[in-house]
Amino acid sequence: MSITPIVATGFDEVVDLFADGYTILRGAADASKIAEIEADLADRYDATPFCEGGFYGERTKRFGRLLIHSPHMADLVLNPAILAITEAALGSWCDRIQLNLAQAIEIHPGALAQFPHRDQDMWAGEIGRVEYLVNVMWPLTPFTRENGATLIWPGSHGAEALSREVKCDPIVAEANPGDAIVFLGSTLHGAGSNRSTGVRRGIIISYCLGWLKPYENQWLAYPPEIARTFPAELSALAGYAQHRPNLGNFEGQCPSVLFRGYPTDPLAAIDALRPDQSAMLSEHVGRQRAEPAGGEAS
Repeated sequence: MSITPIVATGFDEVVDLFADGYTILRGAADASKIAEIEADLADRYDATPFCEGGFYGERTKRFGRLLIHSPHMADLVLNPAILAITEAALGSWCDRIQLNLAQAIEIHPGALAQFPHRDQDMWAGEIGRVEYLVNVMWPLTPFTRENGATLIWPGSHGAEALSREVKCDPIVAEANPGDAIVFLGSTLHGAGSNRSTGVRRGIIISYCLGWLKPYENQWLAYPPEIARTFPAELSALAGYAQHRPNLGNFEGQCPSVLFRGYPTDPLAAIDALRPDQSAMLSEHVGRQRAEPAGGEAS
């Protein structure tokens, strides 16, 4: 099964994302395929206890590791339109992006509105210039004003994250299964209050800079014996790829080496460099090799 985007996604959506801090892709995936994912997750929703604490919400259920709970999640994570937007938004600050989390959320009747927050605050990095994260909320049930659709404060992203003052009212991100609500990690947002008689279900998939520690520990969520069954692009997103230069290695090699089993013999460390670094290194090594043995060139 493949979840292919059924809308053309490109420059306009990226412009909206940077201008407003969010964009909504209508019909980004086939609604019938989203329904299959909801059916796959139904038993886990039922079995999951309510969250504890005011931030997650005491009338809210959450669980992660979605790539093992539905065989269809891989195609959602790898949605080409979403990946293109994410690469455009984050590519200036990293060598590669990575999966930050894949989490199911269920908001029950009586749930209070969530505390407005910015997901970039997980990391104590520079604020106002660098973008660390792109969130994608996929509704499994219709998102409405009454059942607590995500609230987003337009224009609250980027440098505005440095301001203590909220300069606008939030929009209610009403959307249907198949739509994708995309917003930056610097954008102020939060779940609305559920004043309806039914639950609101959604999936949040987010992508972050490849050199950050992700919200969900991907190596624990998907150990090698599981990640080895993923498509190569997906296993790389889940942490089984190095972020050049050499970050996230196992014994000096790409952690995907563990897909062949835990090595019994020592491994040789192998350079994993960006092209610009490889060029400088080649010049450095070549210059030394050109020198006469035993001293500097005369």
